[in-house]
Amino acid sequence: MKLILKRAVENLGESGEVVSVKAGYARNYLLPQGLAYEASEANLARIEEEQRLSTERARRDYLEGRRRAAQLEGKVLTFQARAAEEGRLFGSVAASDIVERLNDGSLDFELSRKQVLLEEPIKEIGIYHISLSLITDVQVEVEVRVEREED
Repeated sequence: MKLILKRAVENLGESGEVVSVKAGYARNYLLPQGLAYEASEANLARIEEEQRLSTERARRDYLEGRRRAAQLEGKVLTFQARAAEEGRLFGSVAASDIVERLNDGSLDFELSRKQVLLEEPIKEIGIYHISLSLITDVQVEVEVRVEREED
């Protein structure tokens, strides 16, 4: 029996693929679980249209991500923080601080904390290059400078 998968099914195929399975597997598992539908002419045409729309949406998202990346390229953020003599901060600079500073600026979009690829907060004075993930395939780097606060 030929079916079109609605979602990826382990050891069978990815979303949108046309697969051949035994009638019992289709009737008792794939169809009742809503994982697939029959591969009729109308359904094949529908899946082609869905794939075309998905490709178009992905392209549009990529272009929007590149536009946003252009606004962030070359950005330098400077943070003043209290620090010990050896350069260790009394506090830290976290992803939320970076997002707050970027969202205060001249961007025409909002960043979320999850988009900042910072494994752990910055705890020392220095210059750091922090990656931001705008969408799946678009990342941009901003420079974060942490300086000692003058008393």
